[in-house]
Amino acid sequence: MPTGFLEHVNITVSDPDRSSALFQRLCGWHERWRGPSQLGGWTIHVGNERDYLAIYTHSSQVPRFAKGQPLNHVGLVVDDLDSAEAVVKDAGLVSFNHADYEPGRRFYFFDWDGIEFEVVSYA
Repeated sequence: MPTGFLEHVNITVSDPDRSSALFQRLCGWHERWRGPSQLGGWTIHVGNERDYLAIYTHSSQVPRFAKGQPLNHVGLVVDDLDSAEAVVKDAGLVSFNHADYEPGRRFYFFDWDGIEFEVVSYA
């Protein structure tokens, strides 16, 4: 039977530099790559050596993808939930739905483009 892991999630945002900076601060990640996309937009890969977010923005000639509509949220694991929440608030974003149940503590936030993220700590 094959085994696998989630390598990346590709999201469309209005300001990829702003989003990249947020996730670098929130998760301790680094920029792995940046450059033009095949469809005329721009992409930044931000993450670690194994996995990353592909943060994409389109040119005005390319319509925004509608296929992301069923996405519920993207989950991120951090080692310090309180510090992570401070990063989110410092970015002017609002955290909500705080919960503490097995297997960890968590909160949620929407980024500037309406993408929902769950931030969880198992520490």
